[in-house]
Amino acid sequence: MTDWPRIRSVGLSGLLITFAEKMSEPANRAALAFRAAVEAQDWPEVTETSTSLVSTFVQFEVSQDAIAKMTDRLRALLQTRDWFAEALPAGRSLWHVPTVYGTDLAPQLEEAAEAAGLDPDAAIAELSQSRVRVLTIGFAPGQPYMGELAEHWDIPRQQGLTKSVPPGALVVAIRQLIIFTNASPTGWRHIGQTAFRTFRPGSEMPFPLSPGDELIFPSITRQEFERIADDPTGGAEQEALT
Repeated sequence: MTDWPRIRSVGLSGLLITFAEKMSEPANRAALAFRAAVEAQDWPEVTETSTSLVSTFVQFEVSQDAIAKMTDRLRALLQTRDWFAEALPAGRSLWHVPTVYGTDLAPQLEEAAEAAGLDPDAAIAELSQSRVRVLTIGFAPGQPYMGELAEHWDIPRQQGLTKSVPPGALVVAIRQLIIFTNASPTGWRHIGQTAFRTFRPGSEMPFPLSPGDELIFPSITRQEFERIADDPTGGAEQEALT
């Protein structure tokens, strides 16, 4: 009998269903698929659902025995299938986000490539063709944590902090990528620069990315980047995943 998944209470009106102790593709898949399944149940007392790297959070209206009743429902739903092998939710998108690698715009590419055992050209070739999933969104509005990259990209965070990276910065550590929403300090290495805005206040879709979406970061030149720098989409192309 496996120890996972586990159901734990969060306050008086929340339950956290955790599928693994640490990040893995199957555990992230399970969290995304289980959230979609909970939403499909359309339970009237459920007020919110969300996911983290390996967990699904379910919030519900407070009532007598609410936690016990919802725990029983969730446990029954968990037993209906192998969530680690479940299909990802429908309605996802694949994004192609143009990216400048290296140069003064992203000055830590060579350092990150060396840590991964690659020369810079090989690193750019690999990164620009790698397809990664939005594992979760957090830290800042719309900010995606994406992965997983190949195992040689399991490089540690820096021992110190980079004072600030700009909005749209593409950074790497622990087999994951992040596109920064805002200028921010970080311990991740700045390897690429996009013009893609992950939070667009005032637009019809202020948060363009959703957990489960996939992204590719094709390489472009500095000149091409300058032509799209003021476009909130950053020249990105979106297609539906079936």
